[in-house]
Amino acid sequence: MNDSATITAKELFRQNERKDLVRLVTAGSVDDGKSTLIGRLLFDSKTLYEDHIAALKNDSAMQGSAGGEIDYALLLDGLKAEREQGITIDVAYRYFSTPHRNFIIADTPGHEQYTRNTVTGASNADVGLFLVDARNGVIRQTKRHSFIASLLGIKHIILAVNKMDLVDYSREAFERICTDYEDFAERLDIPEIHFIPISALNGDNVVERSERMQWFRGISLIEYLETVHVSGDRNLIDMRFPVQYVIRPDLNYRGYAGTLASGVIRTGDQVLALPSGRRTRVESITTFDGEIDEAFPPMSVAVSLEDEIDLSRGDMLAHVNNVPRNGNVLETMMVWMNDEPLRAGAVYRIKHLTRTLNAEVAAIRYRVDVNTLHSEAADTLRLNDIGRVVLRLHAPVQYDPYDKNRSTGAFILIDRMNNATLAGGMILDRRVSELAVDPALQRKSADTLVHPHRSLVDGEERRERTGQKPVTVWLTGLPASGKSTVAFALERKLFDMGLLPYVLDGENLRLGLSKDLSFTANDRAENIRRAAAVARISNEAGLIAIAALVSPYREGREEARESIGGEKFLEVFVNTPLEVCEKRDDDGLYRRARSGELENFSGISAPYEEPTDPDIVIDTERMSVDDCVLKIVHALQEKGYIR
Repeated sequence: MNDSATITAKELFRQNERKDLVRLVTAGSVDDGKSTLIGRLLFDSKTLYEDHIAALKNDSAMQGSAGGEIDYALLLDGLKAEREQGITIDVAYRYFSTPHRNFIIADTPGHEQYTRNTVTGASNADVGLFLVDARNGVIRQTKRHSFIASLLGIKHIILAVNKMDLVDYSREAFERICTDYEDFAERLDIPEIHFIPISALNGDNVVERSERMQWFRGISLIEYLETVHVSGDRNLIDMRFPVQYVIRPDLNYRGYAGTLASGVIRTGDQVLALPSGRRTRVESITTFDGEIDEAFPPMSVAVSLEDEIDLSRGDMLAHVNNVPRNGNVLETMMVWMNDEPLRAGAVYRIKHLTRTLNAEVAAIRYRVDVNTLHSEAADTLRLNDIGRVVLRLHAPVQYDPYDKNRSTGAFILIDRMNNATLAGGMILDRRVSELAVDPALQRKSADTLVHPHRSLVDGEERRERTGQKPVTVWLTGLPASGKSTVAFALERKLFDMGLLPYVLDGENLRLGLSKDLSFTANDRAENIRRAAAVARISNEAGLIAIAALVSPYREGREEARESIGGEKFLEVFVNTPLEVCEKRDDDGLYRRARSGELENFSGISAPYEEPTDPDIVIDTERMSVDDCVLKIVHALQEKGYIR
């Protein structure tokens, strides 16, 4: 090779290194055409070498299922069992490059029994490419994969409606599937969903836009992949540098090596060594190629500090005014990946960043039905189950909630005997105390610190006096749906009937009892807990409590029901459409939320989970306030709460 050729090759390598890297995970049901699509993508984007093409043609002739044509699925179905069965079993990884970007594709299995493989492939993905068969539409596996993507924090989803050639490239079939998927996905935390009708077999809308679907005005798959904005998804604010090992080549240098998990670290930065809390400054940052002024994820670097500080594997550096949480009791969502079930009380090994230590399963909150997204009571998790689990670690760790930082909020569980990976998990944005998960501590606290006092007036006497049976009418709905208007009108009606009601209005509570709370998920949960406690006390006093709160999460409403008592809880869903609520919003809150000025606003920048089985449904768009009130009053009469 001459010098000019060498220079050209080096320049090509430099250009390639400067391009963005996008990690893509594909998923779908069996025979939806994932492997065919990725094979077609590689082939049509001209990223295959001549020997690959020759081998593909030969394999297609010998083992293909495309009727003598090139079988693109064989590019990814590499295992013998896969080729014999025509399915994907393992996660197949492929790298390819276009003039604009580099890509790593993880092609995951379609079978439910290989959910763990799907989780593995999706754990580091920037974009999820989910296929559905145009003939079958959105099915169980589509929902499962979408829920996993939401759980793992994938912010960009492509729903590729494949095999459009088998439905005569029908626009109606495509739009029906899009609507079905949107109805399901609105309950998930997925910021961006992009729909593309394709035929992987014929190449329609894969690399080139389809001439047979001119009704589709969108871009092709490769065009979307080359332009989707993923750099903003990475956390460059919260600097977290977990120490992997200490480098001491001579007496004059001590460096701390590791991979930067998030944020940016610069020479001269003031940093905090955790868990010791010692402050110092960054003296130098070194890579294999020499010293640099700053580093960003996922760079592997060695950091030296101005002061002699005792740091070892598992410790962490963070900026002084931006530190992670520290604790040994973690509320988590977990995907169980082992044939042996997860058991409460069992002790496993947890690997979090560069630390590995023992962790006990303190509580299993529930298991999630990924088809309905309902929570189910569970005392164990079995293979491929997804559930909410509390872990008690044998020592504190530094962490962030997963939705804030995917690197410091993720972990895996390991078998203590054979080191097999048992589960992958995400740490939730909820602090849990030892008292919250340890019944023994709860009993000890109640026995030694708090003593209940009984009233000398019992519930039956109150019912005789008031002529009513205590109940909490819990109105939930979007902001500006009409909850408060109906609640106060209901209070007036019941009082005029000679009864004793009282309204617990969400906004009024935030001006007093919950004045110290913000609108984060944690603080919303605490606000609901306080409202439920006041409602329970009101019921004990013989009153009818009318709670009017957005209460956006099903889990929070279920916890309120448990706190108050199921026999005293009546859930009323104020089912007013979002567009109607926005029109009623005289304060401009929806507008501010859509512009990004307001964070955590239910229905816009934060989810609102509709009740799945409310006791009463009212629609303030179609019903007058009086009609809504009468419907609730009649329900109270039918259920025996009032005469």
